[in-house]
Amino acid sequence: MSRLAMIEPGATFKENLAQLPPVDGVRRIDLFDDTGSVVASIENQPGKQGSLAVYQHLTQAFDRLDETAATYGLALFAEHTADARNRPGAHPNIDRLIEIIAGAAPLRLAIVTAND
Repeated sequence: MSRLAMIEPGATFKENLAQLPPVDGVRRIDLFDDTGSVVASIENQPGKQGSLAVYQHLTQAFDRLDETAATYGLALFAEHTADARNRPGAHPNIDRLIEIIAGAAPLRLAIVTAND
């Protein structure tokens, strides 16, 4: 179920990033399985900030990272989605969305801020 107004994905990742809120105060986003275990984290560091911005928006817009949220996330990643499909492992944060759409268990997301 959606909790926040979602942006309309554009044709490019750069265009979509420009519409997303900044990640300045975010330290990382943790992803949890159904047992409450952290299965992955996306740190706020160079090379990861685009993924961090997309996952921050997914966290704010959806109750969990399920097939609906993952499909929307792939639209936000735009041209990088096709690259991820052609080069599995090159984009792990996109691969995760593809896996959820393919039937992997949904995940819970939590934003960890610089103040946490």
